[in-house]
Amino acid sequence: MMRIALVGFFVFVAFTATARVNNDSLISVLKREIDQRDVYVEAKLERIERLKNTLAGTEPRDLEKRFDIYNGLYHQYKTFIYDSAFQYADKLVRTAYQLRDPVKISYARVKLGFILISSGMFKETFDSLKRVEVKYLVDSTRIDYYRLLSRAYSDLSIYNNDQHYRNFYVDLDQRYLDSALSISPQGSYNYYYLGGVKNIYLRNFEKTIDLIQTLLRTQKLTYPQMAVNYYDLSNAHRNLGDEKRSIQYMVMSSLSDIRAATKETAAMHTLARMLYEKGDTENAYIFIKQALNDAEFYGARQRKVEIMSILPLIASAQLNSVDEQRRVWITYSAGLTILVLVVVVFSIIISKQLKKLKIAESVIRQANRNLREINHKLIEADKIKEEYIGYYFSNNSHYIDKIESFRNSIDQKLQTRKVDDIRYLVNTINPVHEREELYFNFDKIFLKLFPDFLTIFNSYFEPENRIVLKEGQLLNTELRIFALIRLGIHDAEKIAKILGYSVNTIYAYKNRVKSKSIIANDEFEDRIMEINSVSNHKS
Repeated sequence: MMRIALVGFFVFVAFTATARVNNDSLISVLKREIDQRDVYVEAKLERIERLKNTLAGTEPRDLEKRFDIYNGLYHQYKTFIYDSAFQYADKLVRTAYQLRDPVKISYARVKLGFILISSGMFKETFDSLKRVEVKYLVDSTRIDYYRLLSRAYSDLSIYNNDQHYRNFYVDLDQRYLDSALSISPQGSYNYYYLGGVKNIYLRNFEKTIDLIQTLLRTQKLTYPQMAVNYYDLSNAHRNLGDEKRSIQYMVMSSLSDIRAATKETAAMHTLARMLYEKGDTENAYIFIKQALNDAEFYGARQRKVEIMSILPLIASAQLNSVDEQRRVWITYSAGLTILVLVVVVFSIIISKQLKKLKIAESVIRQANRNLREINHKLIEADKIKEEYIGYYFSNNSHYIDKIESFRNSIDQKLQTRKVDDIRYLVNTINPVHEREELYFNFDKIFLKLFPDFLTIFNSYFEPENRIVLKEGQLLNTELRIFALIRLGIHDAEKIAKILGYSVNTIYAYKNRVKSKSIIANDEFEDRIMEINSVSNHKS
């Protein structure tokens, strides 16, 4: 994670330093980061788990400490999962009341309001904020309070889309924004950020760009802060007619959201809309689907409404684009086919006999290559069948003998009514030992067929990420999963049943292994299938 964060930091520095960055390259980076989004989500989940462990070890009577931990969990969840964020915001409020601390009560109410507006719950947001006693808010929280009210009225004006009420809501939006800006210290983050937002409203877009660029240049920002400021930069450039820079900064905002594991975000679906309007329906479709996944993950009602308003248009355009490409390729294929036929006819006329000999020779060589390949596969398949059929009958015979012996013993005990002896016999059955023996026999036969499997498998990883088996182990769980894949069992549900795990656990093991590999995720299993068996070594 540290390496990823450093790479991300230098990428952002490079992007900010020049406006001539190729947007196609930026979009490619974003798509790669979307594929790696689980890495950032896992890092956030680890931080959450540490906080929960701290909470579990805190005395219920230590309300001050519990309040601080609830606050930490709230900040981890606030743009990640609505239900959990609401839960800890509610705990903040309840704990503040238990402490009878008006400062903490007002602070907690503001945090609860943020979660409610993020989910599109306008009435509940205003109900919570009405109960805030502003006089108890410290300056930083008071800024958040005014900014939150500004955002609530702004979102409400967009959601209602009614001209009669819009001016009223916009007026309140700007009043609260001015209140937040008036108490922001000059040179602070909020001074530049809120100033940028204010100047967008005033349509002074050059001033917005100047303020945000100064902020990016003078202060070290978190990924969430980068996301909102790049979003505003994009809006400013779009209003100035600079489409290239507008898309550039919207991509960078989306990248920041991905790296912050932010699920309540406007950047991704806004980027999809911009690319759709530009005619890039392929990428627009990728990003609008990701935006919908994020909104559903978080539970953002309003955001899903916004996304669903554009999703059918993008999906339809993408379908039409695919159909058009298919028609173009059919036309090209038909023309190419005709051209090939003409060439073939003339070639036959010019040198019929020579062509026949060359074609025959080529066909024979190809046939021989195909036969060798098929023969290798048949030898390998026969070897696998031979080993595992033998193993199957031997193992079944062994278990039949066990069952017969067990039945005879039970029958004898029943005749003599030795119930305690029967219970003892039943208790001697150890499923864990039986499963371990099953795994051991599987491992032994598999490594007999694929003696180089572990060595080749480990070559797909950096030395520090290679698998080191414990003493006495032939394979571990991760290796068995990919051993079964090498044997041709690709269905995760079948693998789960064989190994006695859930399907989700199998996916988790696979993803964790692939994420550490130097091989691309979509190529990893193909490389596993290329590992030769002992039969191919001999041939």
